Amino acid sequence: MTTTLITGIGELITNDDSLGQLTDAAVVIDGDRIAWVGAAAEAPDADERVDAEGRAVLPGWVDSHSHLVFAGDRTAEFTARMAGQAYAAGGIAVTVNATRAASDEELRAGLRRHVAEALSQGTTCLETKTGYGLNISDELRSARIAAGEVDEVTFLGAHLVPPGADADSYVDLVRGPMLDAVAPFVRWADVFCETGAFDEDQSRAVLKAAAAKGLGLRVHGNQLGEGPGVRLAVELGAASVDHCTYLSESDVDALAGSSTVATVLPACDLSTRQPLAPARRLLDAGATVALASNCNPGSSYTTSMAFAVTTAVLQMRLTVAEAVRAATLGGAQALRREDVGVIRAGARADLHMLNAPSATWLAYRPGVPLTHAVWRGGSRV
Repeated sequence: MTTTLITGIGELITNDDSLGQLTDAAVVIDGDRIAWVGAAAEAPDADERVDAEGRAVLPGWVDSHSHLVFAGDRTAEFTARMAGQAYAAGGIAVTVNATRAASDEELRAGLRRHVAEALSQGTTCLETKTGYGLNISDELRSARIAAGEVDEVTFLGAHLVPPGADADSYVDLVRGPMLDAVAPFVRWADVFCETGAFDEDQSRAVLKAAAAKGLGLRVHGNQLGEGPGVRLAVELGAASVDHCTYLSESDVDALAGSSTVATVLPACDLSTRQPLAPARRLLDAGATVALASNCNPGSSYTTSMAFAVTTAVLQMRLTVAEAVRAATLGGAQALRREDVGVIRAGARADLHMLNAPSATWLAYRPGVPLTHAVWRGGSRV
């Protein structure tokens, strides 16, 4: 197995408390794992050598929230929103119709294109959801396609009640036959607990059925207003509650006192003309925060985690270190993973080298592509 020494690293962000942030550092990759981390002067020999020439290296982005199995686009909806029309959950139905009409090959090609786009920008671990099928056959094929292409797959049959369907009958379908069909292909289950989607009782029923099936839990919550999403996620021990745009003090306190990660989605907040989620308040209270892209065709059509980081720094008042940590280790914690989002011996060799001397340049030079090189599982891509 070939070993690779990456040396001459000007700034190395490890996210490992015992290692901290290093300067003039080096990393050794052995196969798909990190074998050694430390000072460049102390680095062991390796089969291959890469000189970072003073560039910064950080863990690959961990994007813990995306919706990438879809067809079509919602440009018209975006245009209307930019002209002042309010965002509403019901626009999802447009993508459902296009997704149902697409072939497996079309859906797979679209997913692969977006995964490659994300990887080229440093995203090395990616979660994506079903949720644009909303019937057994299309949710199943979405789950099967996603399972072959991404790190983590989430079942989101409870994304929206399909037009013309009875809400309670649909919930019974989601937590029964639909869940049974998709369970072999997914690790997580999610629900859109929001006005216009699913209420607290319906959301709880779906999540409890998924937990009984052995799936981990996630929640879309508090996107369009204060509601039960955060409270429900904490009550049921969900790994994350995502959006968190409108939070009461009790919501913040609940997250700070739990293991549930608050995942904020700034690109979505901007695209939907919502306030930016209170990430600063969450961090100050002691909550764990993740940053994710929420890439989807309706409300956040971007795979750029760098954009999320830049927005978090410039507009949400996070420090660069806090934003980078939320987009790497925070995402890993939202996925209950310890092998990604960190640079230490034994972790998956996911590295993002910037064409810059420090991660500060992500916010210092907003909008400028700064990815110089990416390794995923030890392979340079």
